[in-house]
Amino acid sequence: MHFAISLRILGLLLSLFSVAMLPPLLIAVLTDDDTVTGFISAFAITLLSGITLWLPLRGVKRDLQIRDGFLITALFWTVLGLFGALPFALTESLNMGAADAIFESISGLTTTGATVLTGLDDMPASILLYRQMLQWLGGIGIIVVAVAVLPMLGIGGMQLYRAETPGPSKDSKLTPRITETAKALFSVYLTLTVLCAGAYSLAGMSGFDAVCHAFATVAIGGFSTHDASMGYFDSEAIYLISTLFMLISALNIGLHFTAFRRRSASGYWEDSEARFFASAMAVCVVITCAYLMFSETLNIQESVVHGLFQAVSITTTTGFATQDFSLWPGFLPMMLLMFSFMGGCVGSTGGGIKAMRLMLIYKQGIRELKQLVHPHAIIPLKVGNRRVEATVVSAVWSFFAVYTFAFIVIMLVLMATGLDFITAFSAVAAALNNLGPGLGSVAANYGEVSDFAKSVLCFAMLLGRLEVFTLLVLFTPMFWRN
Repeated sequence: MHFAISLRILGLLLSLFSVAMLPPLLIAVLTDDDTVTGFISAFAITLLSGITLWLPLRGVKRDLQIRDGFLITALFWTVLGLFGALPFALTESLNMGAADAIFESISGLTTTGATVLTGLDDMPASILLYRQMLQWLGGIGIIVVAVAVLPMLGIGGMQLYRAETPGPSKDSKLTPRITETAKALFSVYLTLTVLCAGAYSLAGMSGFDAVCHAFATVAIGGFSTHDASMGYFDSEAIYLISTLFMLISALNIGLHFTAFRRRSASGYWEDSEARFFASAMAVCVVITCAYLMFSETLNIQESVVHGLFQAVSITTTTGFATQDFSLWPGFLPMMLLMFSFMGGCVGSTGGGIKAMRLMLIYKQGIRELKQLVHPHAIIPLKVGNRRVEATVVSAVWSFFAVYTFAFIVIMLVLMATGLDFITAFSAVAAALNNLGPGLGSVAANYGEVSDFAKSVLCFAMLLGRLEVFTLLVLFTPMFWRN
């Protein structure tokens, strides 16, 4: 493993990341608020640290090994999450301690959307913009790593995506070169963001709110510039626009690229993961709307509008809210939370286990039932028209087992800090699935959670965002042996 090359890349990333603090700094200067000093200090510290790491190693050029890739991927969110906390910690008016600042930063970069802040409506515009930018930058980082980097390391969801029918959209790279792949992904991501911001603006949002919420929507992040989240706007048009773009962003971004290149939308329906995701989403929406309607919680129109929005927001792990879904009656809050375990599709900014993995687990379960009836039959597991290799199925089950084990352990640790079961369960689900809002005492925000519990949840957010194994492998002795 080459530590020099890892540190050089990390230094470059920090230097580039410092640039993200300039737009909020400009807003702070123009509005003459009290965040100017905090952003200047954070920018200087981040840029200086990046240059300090990069400059002595700028001439080091070696091929990346697999372990280098794991280390760089983990450091990307961990270190940037720590430096991303500086504007929060150095702005005196926010009165945020180190634990709160790091929690907010990592929540943003991992597109989780859990927050410790209140009073967003009266907060400086520079801080609000910075929070949204953290999510947007984290979102494109997730896609590039998932589609362009992790396949080279032999890990990640795109290995499952390649089990689909062969074709241009099924390759690990959308274009022959990784650089071109990253550019293609970024162009799709940027286009979706511009279209989303434009639609929000036409629906009545201010320019600032439209851009900020477009950042969070396309990144499937969930941060808002208002305490009431999307409910602040009280507009069915905005709710429907947000729902549409959350669904689009939860699909594999490779499908959008292929649809644009082919000038055809047929690829969406031909993709078995997209069909599975749409089916699961439809079930969740119908149950939610119907229960709200028949329980007379809301009238028919409100049941459809709010039920549709919240079902899509929670299932895709965005975390926007039009109402406090934790106060809805019966099983609905817990059901929505359970649907968040699916999250989005492979190659999207969504969190969770991913639709592809759950689809394979479902198909494997059906296959085993058939095998019981016909014990001597050879029943292959297929996705589309292609047989799925046993190694892929084994990897899916391994991921599911480790994901479940990690969930239980983290939940028990949180309960040991004094949290009740519902709060601990939902907090871990919201962090590990990169969802954001939970139930119980974390339904509104995480401000009342202890600093230790926040640090545990930060680990859970990183664990979920890095697909579990990418982070856990760093804790094995064999990783560090020569």
